[in-house]
Amino acid sequence: MIPPVQVSPLIKFTRYSALLVGMIYGKKRYDYLKPIGEEERRIEAEEKKKREELERIAKELAEASEDSILK
Repeated sequence: MIPPVQVSPLIKFTRYSALLVGMIYGKKRYDYLKPIGEEERRIEAEEKKKREELERIAKELAEASEDSILK
């Protein structure tokens, strides 16, 4: 079995620095995108309510026209 290779302290420092920078970038990006996503979900929920209301009204109108005595 080959003995482990001694890794340069510069390489170790660079790897952990890149990891830390990536974590900081990810947190900032998440904080930037979170309000945008919440707004999109809120708008989608409102549109879904409107769509469901229109579908309900259309269904009631269709049922009312089918059950008419005046046919």
